[in-house]
Amino acid sequence: MTAESYKKIEDFMRSSMDECAHDIEHVYRVLYNALIIAKDEKDANTDVVTAAALLHDTGRPEQLENPHLCHAQVGAKKAFGFLTANGFDEGFAKHVSDCILSHRFRKDSPPKSIEAKILFDADKLDAVGAIGIARTLVYNGQTKRALYALDENGSPVLREENSDDSFFREYNYKLKKLYDNFYTDKGRAIAEERRKAAEDFFNALCLEIEGPRKQSDIKDFITENINE
Repeated sequence: MTAESYKKIEDFMRSSMDECAHDIEHVYRVLYNALIIAKDEKDANTDVVTAAALLHDTGRPEQLENPHLCHAQVGAKKAFGFLTANGFDEGFAKHVSDCILSHRFRKDSPPKSIEAKILFDADKLDAVGAIGIARTLVYNGQTKRALYALDENGSPVLREENSDDSFFREYNYKLKKLYDNFYTDKGRAIAEERRKAAEDFFNALCLEIEGPRKQSDIKDFITENINE
């Protein structure tokens, strides 16, 4: 890929990104991760990997405006249209589009080519470890979701999946399960290096939320004052 081609794709990406958790820096981290993984995959087309990584989240603004839309589907169409309109080969554009279409964590649309698998893993690396925790909390704040939900007794639901949108639901439902869903050896190895940081943070957060509620003297004080 020429410097001119890269700049053209990069400029389009930068004009399309307008979200905190899925921002321009997220795109660059995915790009760097993708190129690191691609070094271990001798058959990977790094031009396709580069273009797909840069453009993979260009459908985010549409999904943010209309949650019923899938940013992967929107982004795949946008990427294909942009690339073919700017002189890129149609076969190249289709390959990039297919990578973007399958980069989202969905069982009904798994990545097939090595380039698509690289993009999938690179994107998921930004959802594991400490960076995954941080981005999830930022996204929850942006979308006004709670840190945790309460059960029918008013107790925090922290270690189980539940139907209420919250950070803890996202962690239990998705984040902690990502480590078993990597396609490349390099992606899986990097993810494992980051696992402990996420688990330690989650466990510490649980203890800090549950701890004060379990102190009998505090509970007795509250009960006594309420009864008065």
